[in-house]
Amino acid sequence: MTTAPTTFAPAGPTGSQAPARRRTSTARDWVTMLRRNLLHILRYPGLTVFVIGGPVLFLLLSVYVFGGTLGAGLPADVLALTGGETGRAAYLAFVAPTILVMAIAGAASGVAISVSMDVTRGIASRFRTMPVSRGSIIGGHVLAVTIEAVLTSALVLGLALLMGYRPAASPADWLALLGIVVLLSFAIVWLGAAFGLVAKSVETASNLPMILILLPFLGSGFVPVDSMPGWLAWFAEHQPFTPFIDTVRGLLSGSVQTSDVVATLIWAVVIGVGSYVWALALFRKERAAA
Repeated sequence: MTTAPTTFAPAGPTGSQAPARRRTSTARDWVTMLRRNLLHILRYPGLTVFVIGGPVLFLLLSVYVFGGTLGAGLPADVLALTGGETGRAAYLAFVAPTILVMAIAGAASGVAISVSMDVTRGIASRFRTMPVSRGSIIGGHVLAVTIEAVLTSALVLGLALLMGYRPAASPADWLALLGIVVLLSFAIVWLGAAFGLVAKSVETASNLPMILILLPFLGSGFVPVDSMPGWLAWFAEHQPFTPFIDTVRGLLSGSVQTSDVVATLIWAVVIGVGSYVWALALFRKERAAA
């Protein structure tokens, strides 16, 4: 009597192994897309020069063209945050945090353009045909530009130091500042990615984030809020960039207000989470349309 050979099906992953493998694959996709976008930034530096050059030009113009006049008009409570400086030096201490935040806002234009280029040129559609994590396709752009935004902020701060700015921040303040810059960069860059997905062309994508550059002018960025008309002062007090700038300014001066930090954290989480959900919804819609 002969017995038929017994065949064994290959063992599949257990319930605990499958999610672990999926998590590993997703993380690998995010790292791959991050590397791809970092290489793109290095190989095509034109957009990077634009993102960095804007804040540098704003800082130089603000201090050397307008700083003498505007610095002389700063009230006493604002001068207290400048370390006893007056005139142009006082305005440098006042406006340097503003330009740092504007550097982060300017990064939104960079990511909006790069995301829009991938979508309009069909590159994103090619990625959709591959076994790639859905979030990593946009997330790679966001992580790369977030790194770029943090480095640009550091460059702006370094330039301000060369121009004579002397922050009074403690080591704890510097550490908190780093955390705030990373958080704001991540949140605002996700918003820029959503702008890039909602835009119908690269030109539109480059224009939509300009509102983020305008908001510091309509807040506490360049003049004290108290100097504005009542209706504009109300808007300035309740828009997100005023606490963003006041928090950075307070950390650098060593006298940050808890209320500013709390408002910054709330706004950053709302913008970041809302933009993440919006961007993925737009990307799913784009995928369904394709």
